[in-house]
Amino acid sequence: MLNRRKKNTLAGILLLVASSCMAQSYVDDALTFSQTRPGGSARIQAIGGAQVALGGDYSSTLSNPAGLGIYNRSEFTFSSALSGYTAKSSYLSNSDKEGKLIFNIPGISVVFHSGKDKDGFLGGSFGLSMSRINDFQGVTTVHGRNNDTSIIDSYIGIANGADTRQFDEFDGDLYNTPTGLAFNNYLIGDSSILIPPGSDEQYFTDVQSVPDQRMILETKGAANQWSISYGGNFTDIIFFGGGIGITSLKYNSQRTFDESFANDPNFNYLSVTENLKTKGTGINLTVGLIVRPIDFFQIGASFTTPTLYSITSTYDASMNSSWKSYDYYGDGSKILDDIKTATDVVVSEYSLTTPLKFNAGIALISKFGFITGDIELINPAQSRYSFDENKGLDYYIDFTQDNSVIKSVYKTAVNYRIGAEFRHDIYRVRGGLGVQGNGYQKDLGLDNSTLNISGGLGMRTKTYFVDLALINSSQKKYSYQPYFLGDGSGPVAEIKKNTFTGMITVGFIF
Repeated sequence: MLNRRKKNTLAGILLLVASSCMAQSYVDDALTFSQTRPGGSARIQAIGGAQVALGGDYSSTLSNPAGLGIYNRSEFTFSSALSGYTAKSSYLSNSDKEGKLIFNIPGISVVFHSGKDKDGFLGGSFGLSMSRINDFQGVTTVHGRNNDTSIIDSYIGIANGADTRQFDEFDGDLYNTPTGLAFNNYLIGDSSILIPPGSDEQYFTDVQSVPDQRMILETKGAANQWSISYGGNFTDIIFFGGGIGITSLKYNSQRTFDESFANDPNFNYLSVTENLKTKGTGINLTVGLIVRPIDFFQIGASFTTPTLYSITSTYDASMNSSWKSYDYYGDGSKILDDIKTATDVVVSEYSLTTPLKFNAGIALISKFGFITGDIELINPAQSRYSFDENKGLDYYIDFTQDNSVIKSVYKTAVNYRIGAEFRHDIYRVRGGLGVQGNGYQKDLGLDNSTLNISGGLGMRTKTYFVDLALINSSQKKYSYQPYFLGDGSGPVAEIKKNTFTGMITVGFIF
């Protein structure tokens, strides 16, 4: 379009600064932050995470404080783990596999036991623990030649319907977005600069060929909970407890999307990187009960209130583009070569309430070991965002639509776990299975369920114990769209994630 333009100085278009527009999916985050995994020692992880009716392990401070009432000793424990994360992807008929290895500390605890015998009350235990309840680590790579669309088409679709004031500083809705960066990199322009001129609310691009695409998506972080709990023992039949949970989450994601145009007469490549950092703290309460009607049988239940998070998110993006000394207006006034633009860091503060959880379990116990199983109910559709207008912040976030979508696309997830332990003298052999159920409505055709298969060994003496667990977690294959066109279509990547963890817990009895 070298000779079909009129001069437009774009004098009013500045580089991007902060606005209230956040390029993140609050709906997706609600599911990510609400579905937690069972915490606890390597012993508990080896038996699939089943723990509600079992007791006698520091995991009770998190899952069912009544389990602390079963303690007859005091102890200190420390856990460490090494996890390998892999993701296999298929995109545009190409396959990729990416992975990384991370060391972490999934648990620390101390339990103080105090025995009594007064009117059937036999004392109890106070527990303090830190448990990892969610893991956000992951890395995914996809690549391929797209003969149909470019991410530039997505930017055009987003920009269409409004003139270039949408890219203006302070009051432009797209000022601080990747679409705004594309405009300032001259990847899209309004049709009024063409000859003959078109509508100033319709956009075009001078990039003319098909791209080779590549995306790298990396996530980091975890959610941990500090639990302060007490469990009591009444006649060795009824065990009761309650506790406070103080949660913290840190979630970072970086997505880089590249397109190269080897055969384009005007353009070489573009690269856009988006960074999202989310951190928050929350609080909840857990109460629980375990009943042992006969010596070899225990039944337990616990209830955890919704967790109220106070969250701060920061977002920024940058774009690099390379032109072939392209004469944009056709009159020598604007020659395009290498261009770099970036947004300011956009900060937003808000609250998220994640749903309540109900757990129930049974345990069959003998001198040779035990078999135990749990079921957990949690409904991500109950997650809710809110914004406090009284803080006096210079922006406003309306979560009405997000909360409505959350309510319509999610449903109650049923999580279940089963495990067993065989005992011989001071040695233990364990195995387990856990399933995190699908949180999506059935008619959506989506499935985020996870299968955990685990096993482990242990050794317990009168003064110390050591437990080892191996856990393999595999997710259902899911679809991911790197970008959307105006009709909601776009290229789709099929991704399957897997995590393999080795964990060890060392405990000292005092």
